[in-house]
Amino acid sequence: TLDRSSAASDVYKRQHLRMMIMGAKPFIHTEVLSGKPVAKQEVEIVERKGLGHPDTLIDGVCESVSLALCDYYEKRFGKILHHNVDKGLLVGGESRPKFGGGKVIKPIQIIVAGRAVSRYNFEGTKYEIPVEVIAKRAAKEYIKKTIRNLDVEEHVRLSFKIRNPSSDLTYLSEKGIANDTSIGVGFAPLTETEKIALGIENFLNAPETKKAYPEIGEDIKVMAMRRRNDLDVTVAMAMVDKYIPDKDHYINVVQEVKEKLLSRFSSANLNLSIKINSADDYENNSFYLTVTGTSAESGDDGNTGRGNRVTGLITPMRMYSMEATAGKNPTIHTGKIYNALAQLTAQKIFEKVGGIDEVYVRILSRIGSPLTEPTIASVALRLQENTSYNNVKGEIENIVLEELSNVRNITAVIRERRIPLF
Repeated sequence: TLDRSSAASDVYKRQHLRMMIMGAKPFIHTEVLSGKPVAKQEVEIVERKGLGHPDTLIDGVCESVSLALCDYYEKRFGKILHHNVDKGLLVGGESRPKFGGGKVIKPIQIIVAGRAVSRYNFEGTKYEIPVEVIAKRAAKEYIKKTIRNLDVEEHVRLSFKIRNPSSDLTYLSEKGIANDTSIGVGFAPLTETEKIALGIENFLNAPETKKAYPEIGEDIKVMAMRRRNDLDVTVAMAMVDKYIPDKDHYINVVQEVKEKLLSRFSSANLNLSIKINSADDYENNSFYLTVTGTSAESGDDGNTGRGNRVTGLITPMRMYSMEATAGKNPTIHTGKIYNALAQLTAQKIFEKVGGIDEVYVRILSRIGSPLTEPTIASVALRLQENTSYNNVKGEIENIVLEELSNVRNITAVIRERRIPLF
C-alpha cells in the first residue's frame, strides 16, 4: 500500500534520529561543489535519442513487458512478483526505401531476456503464468503505438528468453528489500541547451507535428553543442518514403521543418543554428529515407540501456548512472527505483530550496538492505553567490529523508509513466 502521509515520514525521521543517537553512521551526506555549473561552462554537449531510435525502442519494449507483468501479477495475486526483463537486443532488418514507397525485405528482430516468476503457489493452488504471452502482447502494443508506419506482424520478429528467477532474489522480492547493489543519480535544473534538445525531439514526435508532416518518422536524434552563446544543433530525422513523391518534396519538407524549429526554439540567450540530415547528398541522390520511420529497419541496431537516462537525455557533462532503468522490477530493483528517486529528489530540492544553481543527488544501495536505508544518499550543490551552505543544509537533508521515507511511492510513479525513464 502506498503511503505519502506525514505520519510515515515522521516515523522514518524518528528512526533515523535514533540511529544517530546510538552512534550509527548517518547515510545522508551533503557537500558544496567548486567550479561553474554546466550552464555557465564554455562548452556543453547534450544528446536526445527519440522514441523511434533503436536504443529507445528496445528500452520501451523492455519497460512495457515489465509493466504488463506488474499488472498481471497484481491483478491475480495482489502483489508484484519478482521479475527483471532489462536485457534487450534489437537487431536491425534490411529495407529498400524509395520515393513513393519502398519495402522492408528482412524483418527487425527483437530479443528480450531476463527473469520472471512463471510458477507461483497462491492460496493453496499452483499457477502457471504465461510470461511469454504477456510479454509478446505488451511488446506488440508498444511498437504499434510508437512507430505508426511499421507493421509489427510483417516487419518484426519477437523472441523472449525469460527464465525463472533464482530463489535468493525471489526471497528479497518477497521481503521488499533491495535486490541489487547499484547507483541512482539525478540532477536539476535542466540547462537551456538540455531543454532545447529535449524540446526539439518532443516537438517533432508530437501528434500535431506528425499530422502536419506525415513525412517525418519517429526515429529522431538530436545532438546539441553549445560553445559559449552559440548553440549548434544537429538533427537526424528519418523520413517516411511513401509520403514523399520526389527529391524536391523531401528538400522542401526538411527546409520547412528547419524554419519551424528555428522559430520555435530561438532564444534570447543563445545563437541557434540547426542542421537536419546533414549526411544527405542531394547531388548524388543520397537521402535519409526509410520505409517505416525508424533506422531499425536497416541502418542501426539497439540495446537496452544505451540510450537516454532518467532525464530523457544523454548528458556527458553531468554526473549520471549508467544503470539501465527500462525493464527492471519497479518494486525492489534499486537500479530503477533509486534513479527515479534521485531525479525527483533533485527536482524537489531545486524547487523548494532557494539559492541553488545546480544540485546532484547520488544514492547507493546495498543488496539485502531496506529501500529506505541506502548505503549513502549524497547531495552535491553549486550555490548562488550569496547563499550560505549552513542555511540550506538542514532543509535539504529533511527533503532527502522525506523522499526516502516515501520511496515506495516510486513504484506508482513508474507504473503510471509519470517520470521518463529513457
